[in-house]
Amino acid sequence: MTKIGILSDTHGYLDQQIYDYFKEVDMIWHAGDIGSTCVTDALKSFKPLYAVYGNIDDQNSRKEFPENQILTVENCKILITHIAGAVGKYNTRVKNLIQEHRPDILVCGHSHIVKIMKDINFNLLHINPGAAGVHGFHKMRTMLRFEINDGKPQNMQLIELGWRGKGEISSK
Repeated sequence: MTKIGILSDTHGYLDQQIYDYFKEVDMIWHAGDIGSTCVTDALKSFKPLYAVYGNIDDQNSRKEFPENQILTVENCKILITHIAGAVGKYNTRVKNLIQEHRPDILVCGHSHIVKIMKDINFNLLHINPGAAGVHGFHKMRTMLRFEINDGKPQNMQLIELGWRGKGEISSK
């Protein structure tokens, strides 16, 4: 069993609560709009990190992280990207990636809206952890934690970090 923490859209903000909520995870996935490599540097020093850059990310993030991550955890294939589109309405780039790689899980960000939904057309689990940062139109800052056990995602937990306007800005 592998424990995963997922976040997105930090926009340069790293809530200190993340360290408590992710202390038991084996790895962290960041679905883009990192905002500053200070965020990913802090996460990498805490746990193994798989991240992708998002549309607001600068050249530093784009040099360090790819647009898409394809990985396999516990016999489960994962595609992480920032902008994917909605279930059934994926953008062409992501639809092509799904058809090529056949992931079991698609993780994306961008919308700032939490979504965990089965896509029956592509037989995958579409996951968007919402936004963990303080910039954007979302009201509640969110992230997810779950487990993969023998290829099956289980025990999905939504974590609410607090209202968007609350908290201190730091990177640990």
